[in-house]
Amino acid sequence: MRALIRCIPLVALSVACAPGTPAAPDPAALDPIARGYVVLALSMGHHDPAYVDAYYGPDSLKAVADADSLPVAAIRAAADSLIEILGDSVPAYADTLVQMRHRYLRTQLGSMVARARMLAGETLSFDEEAKALYDAEPPHLSDAHFDSLLAVLDTLVPGAGPLAARYQAFRGRVEIPPALVDTVFKTAIAACRARTLAHIALPASERFDLEYVTGTSWNAYNWYQGNDHSLIQVNLDFPIAVDRAIDLACHEGYPGHHVYNASLEEALVKGRGWVEVSVYPLFSPQSLIAEGSANYGIEMAFPGAARTAFERDSLFPLAGLDPALAEQNAAVRDVMTALNYARNEVARRYLDGVVDSAGAVAAMERYWLQAPDAAAKTLRFIQQYRSYVINYNLGRDMVAAWVERQGGEDPDARWRAFATLLASPRLPGDLGGP
Repeated sequence: MRALIRCIPLVALSVACAPGTPAAPDPAALDPIARGYVVLALSMGHHDPAYVDAYYGPDSLKAVADADSLPVAAIRAAADSLIEILGDSVPAYADTLVQMRHRYLRTQLGSMVARARMLAGETLSFDEEAKALYDAEPPHLSDAHFDSLLAVLDTLVPGAGPLAARYQAFRGRVEIPPALVDTVFKTAIAACRARTLAHIALPASERFDLEYVTGTSWNAYNWYQGNDHSLIQVNLDFPIAVDRAIDLACHEGYPGHHVYNASLEEALVKGRGWVEVSVYPLFSPQSLIAEGSANYGIEMAFPGAARTAFERDSLFPLAGLDPALAEQNAAVRDVMTALNYARNEVARRYLDGVVDSAGAVAAMERYWLQAPDAAAKTLRFIQQYRSYVINYNLGRDMVAAWVERQGGEDPDARWRAFATLLASPRLPGDLGGP
């Protein structure tokens, strides 16, 4: 690896330093930097087991990372050297996608440096970490903001007693019986896939395997395997309400993570030979696009009232639940989606030392209306993934704003914009604000 990193500057600078009239920038000069980036990302995985979420690239680059076993400080230094080669500005490549590639490599490497700093013991505030790792600045929302949302929810879940208890009782009424989870979930997957295929052409070989697991801090996970294949795991430790079937089917599958990863592989790895896309560092700006597009993909597949109608007419009966609850459940869900930002605030206060673990759990019980055991699991997620929580809500809103700016009110144009996003190396800085 050390030899590889040393040779990269010579390859990259041979274009910039050629004598005479400056030539047009050579897109191929990015290839050795991309290979170095992949090796460094895989090397980070030796120190941070969660860092490499997926890799389906050449075995030769993995062998280099495994053989060198670079310490964190060396990874950081090598990443800094690649950033220096890339420079502060993007050359005037003729291909705008190559311009995005240049920015992608620089931004992802910058995030890698930040993660290396954290692994070396440096403490960043929640906001500093979110910016450094995910290239985004999460908003600050007050308790009064969340209290106003809780007041709306209070009108949607009438009855006596504390709001949290009423909300949890209502959600219990729309919970899928365990014996029917697989049937309901596979029905939701089929619907999400059909709606996605109507707008996005997927490779004939695409597929995913579905597994049910326990004992994790997350609800569900997509492990991309390469060659248009995903492994999707669903955690049965968490109760699964009927609307979570659509959430998970769209988010993890169609048009979410599975489609995003397959689109990147087809367009950039197979289509252009860009090896850097074959590795997915979890703690990187790419995750804001991945989680944001997966969450916005729910609305793409089921816009407006279409989701409520499908749940009422198909999923509620299939789960043996009362379809008359579908409209109320949809209204409750809308408020809870807005309250999702409360998790960001709890994470910020916990990671910045404003509240301890007991205070964080209490805040999740208050503002996300979680039962104590569920709130404790949410804290486990925050402890493990830290500022990653911004990618679900802020990421969703940033993706939504970009797609809707590109597509306007035309549903087909929005789908075209969404498909373009999924097949490109765009990152948060390319999207603009929510």
